[in-house]
Amino acid sequence: MQLTSYEWLTPDRLDATFAALADPTRRAILARLMAGEASVTELAEPFEMTQPAISKHLKVLERAGLISRGRDAQRRPRRLEARPLAEVTHWLENYRRFWEGQYQRLDTLLDAMKADAKRRRRTHR
Repeated sequence: MQLTSYEWLTPDRLDATFAALADPTRRAILARLMAGEASVTELAEPFEMTQPAISKHLKVLERAGLISRGRDAQRRPRRLEARPLAEVTHWLENYRRFWEGQYQRLDTLLDAMKADAKRRRRTHR
């Protein structure tokens, strides 16, 4: 049985991913982690907030599966986990295809209306 593009993505997982992405600080953390793993201290540097506040953001990202925690001696670097983003992108692809179809139908209608208006102008001359 072939699954539709989002049956494997549970509502809880989708909600957690969107909730994590809803905050600009968490999006900035993810953008930073695209360059490579980083410690909590390194992730906190560009923000004017306490380390415990950054840690709360990291916990939200971890629960959503968007980051993972490694172990390097005393360091606990965080790294980006891109799979949830790929899953959400796949889920959103259905809506992109829907809207693309809507725009194509609109283009077809507008082309037909232009052709009809052009025919009417020629017959009224």
